[in-house]
Amino acid sequence: MAIDLDQRCINTLRFLSVDMVQHANSGHPGLPLGAAPMAYVLWMRWLRFNPAHPQWPGRDRFVLSAGHGSALLYSLLHLTGYDLPLDELKRFRQWGSKAPGHPERGHTPGVEITTGPLGQGLANAVGMAIGEAHLAACYNRPGHTLIDHRTFALVSDGDLMEGVASEAASLAGHLRLGKLCCLYDDNEVTLAAGADICFSEDRAARFAAYGWHTQVVEDGNDLHALDAALHAAHAQDTRPSLILVRSHLGFGSPLQDSYQAHGSPLGADNVRQTKKRLGWPLDPEFLIPPEVQAQFHLAGLRGADDEAAWNQRLVNYRQAFPALAEELEQRLEGELPSGWDADIPVFPADAKGLASREASGQVMNAIAPRLPALFGGSADLNPSTKTVLKGQGDFNSALIQGKDEQGSSGGGWSHAGRNLHVGVREHAMGAIANGLAAHDGFIPYGATFLIFSDYMRPPMRLAALMGLHVVQVFTHDSLALGEDGPTHQPVEQLANLRAVPNLTVIRPADANETAIAWRIALETRHRPVALILSRQELPTLDRSRYASAEGVRHGAYVVSEPAGGNPQLILIASGSEVALILEAAERLQAEGIAVRCVSMPSWELFESLPQVKRDAVLPPTVKARLAVELGVSQGWERYTGSEGAMLGVERFGASAPGLVLQREYGFTVENVCARARKLLGS
Repeated sequence: MAIDLDQRCINTLRFLSVDMVQHANSGHPGLPLGAAPMAYVLWMRWLRFNPAHPQWPGRDRFVLSAGHGSALLYSLLHLTGYDLPLDELKRFRQWGSKAPGHPERGHTPGVEITTGPLGQGLANAVGMAIGEAHLAACYNRPGHTLIDHRTFALVSDGDLMEGVASEAASLAGHLRLGKLCCLYDDNEVTLAAGADICFSEDRAARFAAYGWHTQVVEDGNDLHALDAALHAAHAQDTRPSLILVRSHLGFGSPLQDSYQAHGSPLGADNVRQTKKRLGWPLDPEFLIPPEVQAQFHLAGLRGADDEAAWNQRLVNYRQAFPALAEELEQRLEGELPSGWDADIPVFPADAKGLASREASGQVMNAIAPRLPALFGGSADLNPSTKTVLKGQGDFNSALIQGKDEQGSSGGGWSHAGRNLHVGVREHAMGAIANGLAAHDGFIPYGATFLIFSDYMRPPMRLAALMGLHVVQVFTHDSLALGEDGPTHQPVEQLANLRAVPNLTVIRPADANETAIAWRIALETRHRPVALILSRQELPTLDRSRYASAEGVRHGAYVVSEPAGGNPQLILIASGSEVALILEAAERLQAEGIAVRCVSMPSWELFESLPQVKRDAVLPPTVKARLAVELGVSQGWERYTGSEGAMLGVERFGASAPGLVLQREYGFTVENVCARARKLLGS
């Protein structure tokens, strides 16, 4: 049977993937067998990339949202010339391999973003498309189109079932992201059964209702039809595209169209039968015919030419617009511009003070004019989270007219605006922020109430796993928010966030701690940061009397010390409870008890200190320690020790004014003092 070169290339992708899975005795062979043709057409005819320079800014972005099909991506990366040797493919899913079970950003050259949890990749791709649209609107000039790339995603039935995909797709249609294209591997099979057991909606109609351009390719092996569909998608300027490709899971194998081909090796006999059916040599494993290698190599050469042309455009752009070019390149490198923090306010002492969410809003707006990379928004809560960047415009479809973020009419909406209105889509907000960070050129932020961080756990975990520079602003941080009641009052959320590796959580005590927290959040390059802020007013501490708020950088610091030192008791708190322990300390010291007060806004920053510095804040010799925080006590024992105690919240809240709740739950000076005396045995 004569097989043309395109088909040999496709079968090479298929059987490199099958051999990887079989060799590892672990993985997902079904998707690569069925989706190889669409991936081949995309990578060889449409996708712009340069294997010699995977991070070239002008490249198209490819997201394998169906991350379980990672073997297909690794085959593409190896064949097109990325630094992924064949030996790494042979070590698929093994310790230390560059070909892990699901794609991991920063681990494998050419992998744009970590995927596997379904739906996340599609939403990440929306974030990347937003990034391209914003940079293009900000920096392209007539005759100088520098930012002009596309975002492609390969998605599965499982991706489209996930709620985060619906959230993100709805927003993408609203925003008219015409440079976003999703290839849908419509194989009608899930891991457990045929998709019709749980998924029978009209997917094309659903996405059309979102405002997407939709097409159906009836035969996933029809290269001409696939190419024509991508051509039509390419012509779209104002609608994202979904191409529904009717494919066959496990194509060519005895298990074709069966869920049994989804997530397990085919087995040696089925591999042999599949190779026979598709006219592929039985041996050797990991076969790459020379003419196939040469064909894929051409794609890499084309990418080098594309990058060279883009680099020349950049040279021309620098000559025409030197200041803009410097700003753009600084953004793409992730560098903070000189003087970015020059206008951050220092807040005067004030017994009444202001909510840390209010202080945060003031700090953000002091920074924003000097830091164009700061970009984001909230889940329909800007008036409450105080995260609008005033005067920076709204990111929205340029075809829509309306009011700006301050309520003025005729707002002139455009993709150049820096306030992203995500709507009530917390899960998508987190995933879109990850896509923006992975795109480069952005320090993205999102904002919502702390209780709704629960909706954002998957993308926040993935941001931490990837080391992405994302800032999440969580306000209304405790029972003290009051009358909204237990559905809105966070209790366990701080502990949840602190449990995530590589996520820095900061809960500042007053306005000046909030300013330092924002400095830390923006200076932190390779991990996400969560800022935990109050709804209620917090006293602005008199720093001539108490230690400098710069102590926030250490995660915990001695904010007040008894006269003569030598404390008998250490009171520890974060956020709004710092003012409470300071007031309690004054009362205890009037009774002759020497009290040290420690503000501990960030466990993670504190844990990064050498032990000797941690011991200087919490001396091992002082066993009487009381931690005070409006949240569950879980984890605080590491700082209170076996002889200390914790005043926390171990049950859900209630609907009542915030001050009443604090009193009823024991967060009063009297109760703190009573708990402290008990520790001291008096």
